[in-house]
Amino acid sequence: MAFVQAIEGCMEAAIGGSGLTQSMLDDRLAKLDTALATLKTRHEDGSLPLLRVPEQTQDLDAAADALQKLSAGAKTLVFFGTGGSSLGGQTIAQLGGWFIPGDQKSDQGRRPRTRFYDNLDPRTLRATLSRLDLPTTRFIVISKSGNTPETLVQFFAALQAVEAAGLETKVPELFLGLTEPGKSGVANGLRAVCEARSIPTLDHDPGIGGRYAGLTNVGMLPALARGLDARALRKGAGDVVANLLSAGEANAFAPAVGAALSIGLAEERGARVQVMMPYGDRLQRFADWYVQLAGESLGKQGKGLTPVAALGPVDQHSKLQFYLDGPPDHLITVLRTKCDGLGPEISSELAETAGAAYLGNRTAGDLVAAQQAAIPQALVDAGRPVRTIDVERLDEQALGGLMMHFMLETILSGHLLGVDPFDQPAVEAGKILTRRNLQDRR
Repeated sequence: MAFVQAIEGCMEAAIGGSGLTQSMLDDRLAKLDTALATLKTRHEDGSLPLLRVPEQTQDLDAAADALQKLSAGAKTLVFFGTGGSSLGGQTIAQLGGWFIPGDQKSDQGRRPRTRFYDNLDPRTLRATLSRLDLPTTRFIVISKSGNTPETLVQFFAALQAVEAAGLETKVPELFLGLTEPGKSGVANGLRAVCEARSIPTLDHDPGIGGRYAGLTNVGMLPALARGLDARALRKGAGDVVANLLSAGEANAFAPAVGAALSIGLAEERGARVQVMMPYGDRLQRFADWYVQLAGESLGKQGKGLTPVAALGPVDQHSKLQFYLDGPPDHLITVLRTKCDGLGPEISSELAETAGAAYLGNRTAGDLVAAQQAAIPQALVDAGRPVRTIDVERLDEQALGGLMMHFMLETILSGHLLGVDPFDQPAVEAGKILTRRNLQDRR
């Protein structure tokens, strides 16, 4: 595997009464043996399409072909979508330098810039459409159902702006849709408008919900736009699925161990706040993606976890005091990357002048590596649960594996909690009320 999970910092032997006993962990792992068997069956019969995504290639070819055609003459690619239709793509695009000042692949300049608009803000939308160079801008609109109101508003506003600019005949060249295949008797606003305007449309897998769709073409389009290896992303995910299929028991499968750990700490020790704290800018959006995944999948029937995104090293200065000395209700997952020797080296003269001789002849990566070791130890010393995940090399294969790991950990956590990790009844209720309120305003 491209990464290694360590849970010793969550056990009673290391942190005392705030940690799990081995029997507490083992009890929950035993409950997951049946769940693992079910996942294997669902892989075999294809009833959980997520598990088959790593094997697919045809959709990658279709996505690459559509993106190549869309990008002809383009300077900017705009992704419209919200929630799972955007966060997975952002997570992957960030590996290619998106949203990191000064960090991009050496050949990115030959590709259009990438922008994600996932939050509907009327002021931002108006300003964006008024300032974009519409003839050289391309829009990718993503909605599984095709009826997400925020995404439809973005799409319609962009379409109106393009047509008002006299580019009506260019609409099929400027837009690309991604939504479920059409089905008789099922409304799909995005597909209907795309068909009416002859806009090319890719199929969203109807069996994979938004927050689990990052490894489908929802995330592969941004990956390709940033020059990343989409097949390597899926290879990493496939490695985790292969581990699932070969695991004889839950204790031999890392996502199952993670699920037993997190739910056990929540139920036995009250650690219901689960902090995802990666070290490194390229994993910032990964933490945000995790928050939606865990929150929307498990927060049901009065149960669930409270997922929180953090980022090292910056949040050592803004949140660590709370984690170390606040209420003892957190599990911190520290996601570490190998960074020794990386970055600028600091001269001993400057370091000594500043009274910080310990920084002399050290690289920026040396400092971060020291922090990555020190913070988990500080949490252990304070009796606070901390799990570490070490990534040998942060590349496409590692990121694909991490995403599949946490999707399966979340699914298995749902089994332990007795909730369906795939539905979202409260979100749907909010959508219904929003439509009703909007209609009442007329």
